[in-house]
Amino acid sequence: MAAEEHTRGSQASDDPFAVRLGKLAALRAHGDEPFKERFDRTHTIAEVRLAWTDLEPGADTSDEVAVAGRVVAKREQGKIAFFVVRDASGEIQLFLRSNVLGPQDFARALDLDVGDWIGATGTVSRTQRGELSVVPATVTLLSKSLRPLPEKFHGLADVETRYRQRYLDLIANPGVRHVFESRFACIAAIRRYMESQGFVEVETPMLHPIPGGATARPFVTHHNALDMDLYLRIAPELYLKRLLVGGFERVYEINRSFRNEGISVRHNPEFTMLEAYQAFTDLEGMMDLTEGIVTAAAQAVLGTLQLEYQGVQVDLTPPWPRRTLISLTSEAAGQDVSFARSIEDLRNLCETHGIPTEPNWGKGKLITELFEKLVEHTLLQPTLVTDYPLETSPLARRKMDEPDLTRRFELIITGREFANAFSELIDPIDQRERFAAQMRAKAAGDDEAMGYDEDYLRAMEYGMPPAGGLGIGIDRLVMLLTDSPSIRDVLLFPHLRPES
Repeated sequence: MAAEEHTRGSQASDDPFAVRLGKLAALRAHGDEPFKERFDRTHTIAEVRLAWTDLEPGADTSDEVAVAGRVVAKREQGKIAFFVVRDASGEIQLFLRSNVLGPQDFARALDLDVGDWIGATGTVSRTQRGELSVVPATVTLLSKSLRPLPEKFHGLADVETRYRQRYLDLIANPGVRHVFESRFACIAAIRRYMESQGFVEVETPMLHPIPGGATARPFVTHHNALDMDLYLRIAPELYLKRLLVGGFERVYEINRSFRNEGISVRHNPEFTMLEAYQAFTDLEGMMDLTEGIVTAAAQAVLGTLQLEYQGVQVDLTPPWPRRTLISLTSEAAGQDVSFARSIEDLRNLCETHGIPTEPNWGKGKLITELFEKLVEHTLLQPTLVTDYPLETSPLARRKMDEPDLTRRFELIITGREFANAFSELIDPIDQRERFAAQMRAKAAGDDEAMGYDEDYLRAMEYGMPPAGGLGIGIDRLVMLLTDSPSIRDVLLFPHLRPES
């Protein structure tokens, strides 16, 4: 049966899926396997475009190429047809001619659908209108698409579908691919920079017997063979610092971490961050490292340190301003916000600004909440905010002259936290007291309080060198560099509620 005949027969149904299933059955009935195992191409589409970039309009060549990709558009004009084929490197036109393919193979080619993967072997030419093309002598179906793609000129606009069916989003919206190419370039640049600074990349466990390294609610699972509960890591910090005890001096991990918290434009329960630890340095060393990492990533992705994020002009040129949390909060509140105030005053101030409080919160937690409500969203340009309260910094070194504060900073850009860093606490006696305070907080109902990690304390008791530590949210950094409003825009497969 000719190709035209089985096409006409399949069109009896108005259901596009059924029509394509009919084509699939017809192909198999005629011994044509619609899902090939391999196709040997000679060039990517970008390589064809580069090699024949100077070909004049109307010129034909005898240069043969074999290209492969997905059909994303097709247009028929009697005994000629034009397909647009896309591979990972770009798009090119196939100029199909009945007199070159032969009538039967030309008819079979016309029976292909937008969405099908094909291979084409032919010569390179440029049409009179100047379109670089391949004139196929053979067209091979490599994989039959059973579902039609979104309408060409409408693309895929539904946000829910875009996130849930990222594969379709990548097909229908080519700009999305650029976001993820930027993400890959960002991570690659960070790795190059860390290697240039003498850091080694390591891997630490994702299943932890004790949730630690950050204050967050963990995911819990059960290990059957050991008959014990384990926790998906909320941060790799305590394992990386064990490596400092063991003698590694500069380590980092680009890691997947998990926090059983809400989902928003800034938060996904599974996320990627960089954590790095360096012996014999301090908070200032981590500031320099942070500036180096962020600027290296920006140069790799954008080629500049000036960018626009959601209408805000941002200049990443270092050095960045360094301000204390208490001074910024006091300025925003129009009054002194410090540990000199009574806890009742601070609680009342929170209530004045609409900040709900808990009875077990101390001064440090209340001051931190005031900062987050009054200040954080106002810091649009890169700002290193220092001197966080001890109460909210259980792993950071205490300030010698102000024991209620720590040697810690957060990097805030466009009103969001991008990095968190410490001069590390290396005193095991102090750390043991901090863990005990976290356990008291947990007993009082704080689900995000850290666990008591006795093995980490044992490691510290063998001696940890002076060190600085740093965490950078990769997802948020990519959001900044790609002007993406939601974290879901920079995650290939963000977590969503089940389909209804």
